[in-house]
Amino acid sequence: MTRRSAVAIVALTVMASGGTLRTAERRWTPDALMRVKRIATSVPSPDATRVAFVVSEAVMDGEKSEWLSQIHVAASDGSWSTQLTRGDKSATSPQWAPDGQSIAFLSARGSDKVNVFTIRISGGEAEQITNEKASITTLRWAPDGKSLAFVMPEPKSDEEEKAAKEKRDMRVIDENEKLAALYVVPVARGTDGKRSVTRLATGAVHVTAIDWAPDSTAIVYAHQKTPKVFEQNDISIVRVAGGPSRPLVSSPASELTPLFSPDGQTIAYVLGDDPPTWAGTAWVRIVPATGGTPKSLAKTFDEQPDLVGWSPDGRSIYVSETHGTIGRLSRLPADGTAPAPLGREDVNVTTPSLNRTGTAVGFAHAWSDKAPEPYFTRLDTFDPKQVARAQVIPPAAEAPVGQTDAIKWKSTDGLEIEGLITYPIGYEKGRRVPLLVIVHGGPTGVFTRAFVGMPGPYPIPAFAERGYAVLRVNPRGSSGYGRTFRYANSKDWGGGDYRDIMSGVDRVVAMGIADPDRLGIMGWSYGGFMTSWVITQTRRFKAASVGAGVTNLMSFTGTADIPGFVPDYFGGEYWDVFDRWRAHSAMFNIKGVTTPTLIQHGEADVRVPVSQGYELYNALVRQKVPTTMVVYPRQPHGFTEPKMTKDAMERNLEWFDRWVMGGVKTSSN
Repeated sequence: MTRRSAVAIVALTVMASGGTLRTAERRWTPDALMRVKRIATSVPSPDATRVAFVVSEAVMDGEKSEWLSQIHVAASDGSWSTQLTRGDKSATSPQWAPDGQSIAFLSARGSDKVNVFTIRISGGEAEQITNEKASITTLRWAPDGKSLAFVMPEPKSDEEEKAAKEKRDMRVIDENEKLAALYVVPVARGTDGKRSVTRLATGAVHVTAIDWAPDSTAIVYAHQKTPKVFEQNDISIVRVAGGPSRPLVSSPASELTPLFSPDGQTIAYVLGDDPPTWAGTAWVRIVPATGGTPKSLAKTFDEQPDLVGWSPDGRSIYVSETHGTIGRLSRLPADGTAPAPLGREDVNVTTPSLNRTGTAVGFAHAWSDKAPEPYFTRLDTFDPKQVARAQVIPPAAEAPVGQTDAIKWKSTDGLEIEGLITYPIGYEKGRRVPLLVIVHGGPTGVFTRAFVGMPGPYPIPAFAERGYAVLRVNPRGSSGYGRTFRYANSKDWGGGDYRDIMSGVDRVVAMGIADPDRLGIMGWSYGGFMTSWVITQTRRFKAASVGAGVTNLMSFTGTADIPGFVPDYFGGEYWDVFDRWRAHSAMFNIKGVTTPTLIQHGEADVRVPVSQGYELYNALVRQKVPTTMVVYPRQPHGFTEPKMTKDAMERNLEWFDRWVMGGVKTSSN
């Protein structure tokens, strides 16, 4: 089969039921989808008159394959916007100066290490503040405007650099790990024309989050013992003027993301469950900044709150969570009473950021048929407005992406399940069409009403243009539906969640939408696990695509960077509950699989190592199942190079056209 999906615009002819033909102009090619921009970090200025936001776009010219991010600034009333940073290196993490006249940001411009820069809002060249030998990861401007705090892993020593050049840079696992430390640098130069960077006395810990005291004399920070992911965290405070850190809260659970109240007397933080679980339960607590007994606040909707910031009067804390398929912001009272969701259910709040004064919030809003754009609202009214148009793609009226509806059904045990169904473009009610099922990662991921055209391996608008319906299921184990639902797949991957997915397919067939003889399934990470599992359980699907999938629970646990993940979900190590692990691994149920399968995997994936893909590939090939495996060099668990993402899209389109669409032809111009 020739590769046609890179063609910009082609004529599409789809055979509909009853023998009629439908012709449409193809707009949503992988090339077109790669032009959709990412919008993040929309931060209002202290006086709430302007919003700084980050726009990322794919650069794929010649040898380049990267996401280039630049900072833009817009009036909060939407009357004007401008691009603030430029160049061939990304600028991220904008932080407003307290006077609102400058922005600090992170960039690797001028070197291969990420450093701190500042730039005046009125224009001009950015000034480099730091010149460090390791890349800075976190940045915060002091409330008095005189200093900047940042977090950075310990740089390689001169001896380590020399050893690397001389090819004697062998390493011992779990030894000489580079811990991230906390530093402060003055904004103004000293009398010698230089800036002296000070490392604060945080001890031998890895700093994960920081916040300034309102009087700029201290910094509260969360920390863990090693740089490993998903480690237990505690919270401490350190004086900027010097001296040792003071522990604030510590327990076997994780204490995360501390935030000072406006008066500096109280600190809010997120407390995880004890013992910690990977499905994750969390609550907001507050504690006196001087130490003492923490106070628990009311439970939030999903019991997975992200702290956004304090209200100006210190009486409430703003948190964000997913409510079903919608991102919501809520006000959580500090007196322990129940939280109150803000805004409307047609506003999908993602990556919210509070301004320094706690009076306004910026966020990215997107909907199924609307690409993300920067939004702003004052919190006393919560009336979100778009502040700029960053996207250059045609609006849905000119380039429809296919209507998306939320649907609900009962699984085999009566549990209510929700999913999102995207119809083919121009769909006529009652006509049966091929159905593609996408399973999310996690398993605590969740499909929301975000734009279906965001660049990724599974190009929903392109599928919809070709005549497919697409079902995205939020099975048990997903976030957004409460703690009980999120833990409902414990010790049971491939059990109830599998039946949730299959009952969703049955529901779409019963609705008269899906052709039961033309079904396909795909998913990434845990979605890849489920896809590999599905093909061992049923032959209903004509094709499958497994992306970075966990196929063997035992070998995955022995090679991944999260060895505690599966033991937690399955209630013990594999040497203790061997039969349970084996019974739920695709590789121990692989005999007799016949479904044509595409396997896609990043070669640099440490979360789900590429060996998981090889295990599945070799087992299928040895059984003479039509199988293609594509390994993407340099790519981690989530692809970072746009050319690789585009290729993944193209191959999925070709794979399902070949095996599911049933011989429908495409023609290029």
